[in-house]
Amino acid sequence: MKVAANPGRYKYSARNLARLQIWQASARQPLPGVALKTAIFAVDTRSKLQIRMKDSSALHIKTYIFILLMVLFAPLGNILLGKGMKSIGSAKDWAPQDLFSIFVRVLSSGYIWLGIACLLAFFVAYMLVLTWADYSYVQPASAFSYAVVAILGYFLLGEQVNLLRWTGIAVICVGVFIVGHTHPRTTEKT
Repeated sequence: MKVAANPGRYKYSARNLARLQIWQASARQPLPGVALKTAIFAVDTRSKLQIRMKDSSALHIKTYIFILLMVLFAPLGNILLGKGMKSIGSAKDWAPQDLFSIFVRVLSSGYIWLGIACLLAFFVAYMLVLTWADYSYVQPASAFSYAVVAILGYFLLGEQVNLLRWTGIAVICVGVFIVGHTHPRTTEKT
């Protein structure tokens, strides 16, 4: 069986043409011309994506940088929001004038605005990293933020972190280390 290639319009590699010929022979029916071009394009595109996915140290570095930003900005934003809200105090009752007073103090707190800015930076980094890395990689890898939360809570908020909590955080960090040694993208880009 012969596969006709149009060298002027499409460029087919010999390997992809051989794959298609084997596929056609196993199907025992020739493909129409349009389906032939589509099948060759799909085979060629898939092989290019697999090569790109296997050897991409730039993808690893870019992913690590953005996960590091996520791991830093999310806990820092939450700590700053917590510190800001603790300095404002709570409502004694739910009277409208008390709620309005708290709302004004919230909007005038520098800690709260810094916390919001950090959480926005986290959100942008999170959205960007999800455009090229798998969710099943990003979410576990970002769990390293639990260690950052404990450290920031201890130093900035004066919280006591007992040995049992540190042990749990260490177990989580070991899991993050294991996930970090896998490839960030296992699916093809659509």
